[in-house]
Amino acid sequence: MKIFKIIVASVFLLVLTTPLSMAQEATLEFQNAAKAMEAAQTYTKALQAGDVATMNAQFATGAMIYGLGGGLDSLTVAQHNDYYTTSTNQFTHSLSQELYLPVKVTNNWNEGEWILSWGINTLTNKASGETIKVPYHSASRMENGKITFMRYWYDMLNILETQGFKVTPPAN
Repeated sequence: MKIFKIIVASVFLLVLTTPLSMAQEATLEFQNAAKAMEAAQTYTKALQAGDVATMNAQFATGAMIYGLGGGLDSLTVAQHNDYYTTSTNQFTHSLSQELYLPVKVTNNWNEGEWILSWGINTLTNKASGETIKVPYHSASRMENGKITFMRYWYDMLNILETQGFKVTPPAN
């Protein structure tokens, strides 16, 4: 019986170590990192210049963009074009405190070459001159120097409060 318990324990440990050995791997240094960084930075420079065509040129055919407008819906490159054409017509975008991090992930659901970025987007309303500071984070999966997938996260509550909306706690 003691030998049986040792065998069962050994098999159990072997089963546990197999998934651990298959865990994701990530590296900050990879062959295409500089090219991927260049595309991400070209995208943000174009945003600040109000150059939506150059922003869209950073996307691969069929790329999808998520999180713009505070929604979970996806946007195609054409819809991204419409979104930022409207935005750059109404607002000047000025990015500060930018940070970019290239990461290559293997052996996981999010496998690929990524550029993660953080910063503050200061939006200035062209008509009123009012400004809104929006902390943001984006994650862009890159292939061949083009963005194939982009996810935005930013502080929607900050935007709404700056525009005069109030958060009312629920009644108990």
